[in-house]
Amino acid sequence: MRLIPLQCSLLALAALAALGALGAAHADTVVEHANGYTLNSKNELVRFAAFAFDDSGRLIAVGSAAAVNASAPKAKHIDLHGKTVLPGLIDAHGHVFGLGDMLAELDLSATTSLADALAATAAHARAHPADPWLRGRGWNQESWQLGRFPSAAELDGAVADRPAWLRRIDGHAGWANSAALKLAGITAATADPAGGRIMRDARGNATGVLVDAAQGLVEAVLPKQTEAEARALLDRALGEIARVGLTSVHDAGIDVASDRLYRDYADHARLTTRVYAMIGGAEQDFDRLSANGPLNSYANDMYALRAVKLYADGALGSRGAALIAPYSDEPTSHGLLFSSDAQMRAMMQKAMQRGYQVNVHAIGDAGNRQILDAYQQLVPHTASAALRHRIEHAQVVSVADIARFKRIGIIASMQPTHATSDMNMAEQRIGPARIQGAYAWRTFLKQGSRIACGSDFPIESPNPFFGIHAAVTRQDAHNLPAAGWHADQAMTLKEAFRCFTLDAAYAAHQEQAIGSLEAGKWADFIVIDRDLFTMPAAAIHSVGVLQTWVAGRQVYQMK
Repeated sequence: MRLIPLQCSLLALAALAALGALGAAHADTVVEHANGYTLNSKNELVRFAAFAFDDSGRLIAVGSAAAVNASAPKAKHIDLHGKTVLPGLIDAHGHVFGLGDMLAELDLSATTSLADALAATAAHARAHPADPWLRGRGWNQESWQLGRFPSAAELDGAVADRPAWLRRIDGHAGWANSAALKLAGITAATADPAGGRIMRDARGNATGVLVDAAQGLVEAVLPKQTEAEARALLDRALGEIARVGLTSVHDAGIDVASDRLYRDYADHARLTTRVYAMIGGAEQDFDRLSANGPLNSYANDMYALRAVKLYADGALGSRGAALIAPYSDEPTSHGLLFSSDAQMRAMMQKAMQRGYQVNVHAIGDAGNRQILDAYQQLVPHTASAALRHRIEHAQVVSVADIARFKRIGIIASMQPTHATSDMNMAEQRIGPARIQGAYAWRTFLKQGSRIACGSDFPIESPNPFFGIHAAVTRQDAHNLPAAGWHADQAMTLKEAFRCFTLDAAYAAHQEQAIGSLEAGKWADFIVIDRDLFTMPAAAIHSVGVLQTWVAGRQVYQMK
């Protein structure tokens, strides 16, 4: 990999002129003795030894120590003693309040068997006797090698004194105990809602697992969250986001209350990561939040609300992803499309016509095809190509449809750790032919498509180094399988770095402000404990973040 030393004298002078409109460009901080890496606008990986930012948090100069010091002769200095600096990393698809929930509730993601999960649930119930509901997330019957979904009767054995509701790791199925089913009024006579499925036994009785839209039956009777609880969740999530080195996240589906809280946090300098938010759905919340049009930037680029999040289908693990042909391991099922073609097009067109980027969750090949068909029709009709529409996940795509992303101009917003988490069941679900279009990063990159990388936290860890490791190695945290899972679809390290920086920024219309360390951009950067570009790829997942900075303000320091 060719590295280019960055000389910044002319860049610094140009930046000083460009920043004149912001007031006196006084560089009050120089960070020196850095082992710095960034991409530039030509997609070159460049190195730098120092950088300077002014008291507004904008970068003045990036490059050699001599050039940076010349641009900021009266600045205070921070000596990094050779530590590695990267641009702040960006997660292009996460759920911030969901992460806060995950950090507060029972976490079953590390359980390795049904018995293990039930023991953890019982222990959590004993430790929280006053909680009116037992809530949690993270179970995965595939990791348990159970061969089926768990049941309400089994959950009753761990907690029977109150309702219990445990979301599957992908968030597309939930596991209820009998008390929760009773409160929700779910009986053998309860019909499956549109876009959802109540799992049933041979007699038609609900077994306790609800897929996709059917989860709403239980969630409608959950206690309403207070604002104080929402603030506590947001505080927890922001702390974790800063800890793992994320300086910007794309929140994939928010409501009116979340928007209000984000603006309040931004107003009071409590927002420690940039949030690019997507309105959840095109109905009531969209009508209220879009009344004044897209919010392109708020509080010095700390917050934006200029996108809409829609859902085409469910997830692969719960067999809710919509497939063109039946599931290989369940020939009676094609999964679930949440909306008819006409309904989906109407929602997408409504958002486009109001000037919003449309980002649609599509995991199965039928879901992806439905959305590509709609984009092909609607993007020229609405003249909205400049809005940079996206498909979130683009997980299983018919090989014939992949070229359409490039042709129509659709950004693939993908999550590398989904591949390494799903490899224990994905090929069982879709078979060896369809797997060729699944998690197909190399195929997308080869045709010139942009990939915006994220994690889909809390479904996966928000740690971006887990994602970079998965993208480069196609291996899990134990570096298995040894040769990588379908390793021909792996990214290079530079590509993975780009998809968590500049291309994620591009997917949010923010590449001129963040995504790289260049004069005129915000001073969003992280300091890490080793050199990402010289270390073995197998160890990338173990990178530790020492410091996180947003707009020249330190928001995290490793203790």
